[in-house]
Amino acid sequence: MSAPTKKLPPIDPMDLAGIDDLLSDEEKAVRDSVRRLCETVVDPFVADWFERGEIDDPRGLAKELGSLGLLGMHLEGYGCAGMTATDYGLACLELEASDSGVRSLVSVQGSLAMFAIWRWGSEEQKQEWLPRMATGEAIGCFGLTEPDHGSDPGSMRTRARRDGDDWVLDGRKMWITNGSISDVAVVWARTDEGIRGFVVPTASTGFSAPLIKHKLSLRASVTSELVLDGVRLPADAVLPEVRGLKGPLSCLNEARYGIVWGALGAARSSLDAARRYAIEREQFGRPLAAFQLTQSKLADMALELVKGQLLALHLGRRKDAGTLRPEQVSLGKLNNVREALEICRTARTVLGANGISLEFPVIRHMNNLESVLTYEGTVEMHTLVVGQAMTGESAFR
Repeated sequence: MSAPTKKLPPIDPMDLAGIDDLLSDEEKAVRDSVRRLCETVVDPFVADWFERGEIDDPRGLAKELGSLGLLGMHLEGYGCAGMTATDYGLACLELEASDSGVRSLVSVQGSLAMFAIWRWGSEEQKQEWLPRMATGEAIGCFGLTEPDHGSDPGSMRTRARRDGDDWVLDGRKMWITNGSISDVAVVWARTDEGIRGFVVPTASTGFSAPLIKHKLSLRASVTSELVLDGVRLPADAVLPEVRGLKGPLSCLNEARYGIVWGALGAARSSLDAARRYAIEREQFGRPLAAFQLTQSKLADMALELVKGQLLALHLGRRKDAGTLRPEQVSLGKLNNVREALEICRTARTVLGANGISLEFPVIRHMNNLESVLTYEGTVEMHTLVVGQAMTGESAFR
């Protein structure tokens, strides 16, 4: 026998499925804290940052984010907040609801640079860098992608050779978030012992990080090339606990998990902008929201957002339980970024010509997601990961 029907509150148009009921009070508190911070330090400025292609004070922004414990928030010890994977996912969603570039800053700092040191570094490396990185006092970047090698990191050309007790690094890395403002770079290089990771202080002689300009996506984000010309490092600069692609791929899996959630923030922001606009905008004597085709667009967008949120939450619970597989992260990244981008494109049509104006967030989110669709594994690569999981056959080569 079913329970008697309760008197229900009005439905939340941005939470049609009632997913909030699946979150604990602590998870809601984390989400709300990040939302409040973004409303203060990001939202009033981000359209201008995007238009100018620069953040006014990225290091100051990092310290603001660090003050709330968002940098390396899912890591234990060394000044990190030690929060759950679901907490981290909810934070990523709120950060990207403000801008993908801001979420990228947090993801690269915590899930790539800090995670690499936390998981594979020596105790001395952890003590030297992680507490300062957790507060935003020190900024990190992650050097894996190269000008000629993106989806195939095993073919990297960056080389580290031994010279006495030292290591000497030569090579180039490309499309590196935070590069030009970083204090430390985790750089992956080919050695006689296989691929190794190195903790490289950016003040090292021979290291430079020129800014990449002329981007039309992720403009509110620092993106750089890393240039290593004979960078000499002491023997203890190498990450001691890992060899081979297992190291960088483990870090990428952490970052991809954050994207599973983050992309939904951009989608939610765009859907909410379209919904509000449709209610307020009149055409032919009626609000746009009163037309069937507009309601169809809004319903379809809401449906995909709900499905993406349920998938992200399910993967978050699996990660917290220690049962999340890399193939499942690929499933989430593939679906949620692809659908988020489609939501943004549809929201743009609801706004008509206003959809391309930075007075509204939609075109900014749409442009940003074109990058998110590609980085941390392209659609093609994640499709093949899912395909291999289903068939047992590798189609990568």
